[in-house]
Amino acid sequence: MSPTKQKPTKQKPTKSSSVWTKEERAAAKEMARERKRGSANGESDVLEKIAAMQGSDRTMAERFHELVKATAPELSPRTYYGMPAYAKNDKVLCWFQDARKFKARYASIGFSDKANLDEGAMWPVAYALTDITGSEEAKIAKLIKRAVAQN
Repeated sequence: MSPTKQKPTKQKPTKSSSVWTKEERAAAKEMARERKRGSANGESDVLEKIAAMQGSDRTMAERFHELVKATAPELSPRTYYGMPAYAKNDKVLCWFQDARKFKARYASIGFSDKANLDEGAMWPVAYALTDITGSEEAKIAKLIKRAVAQN
């Protein structure tokens, strides 16, 4: 008995909108453009992204940028999924995400797995921000110093 050939079945296309939000798709497209373009214009790209932010998010992003530059001048500014980010040896260690980026309630700073923040079996890698005062500046500077240590 010879096997019968089956017609290939047509699969229903999945709706990408049910998997990724419009904002997530836009961020992925920005990352693809960033990879093609490279990081030659890092500082100006970061400043452009910060300038496009609104209100307190812009103020916090400006302050975060200043803190990173003062605390870890060896980090190179660049964009990461369309967000201001800072890298060492072309590996992103930290970034600033404004609230509008993904329609969040607050802005945040995040650290990649390349950041040296390991502490025990569990540690935070993202922090919500509603303001950056002297107290937050000190905490952020400490995190940045730890992130670059041994990298």
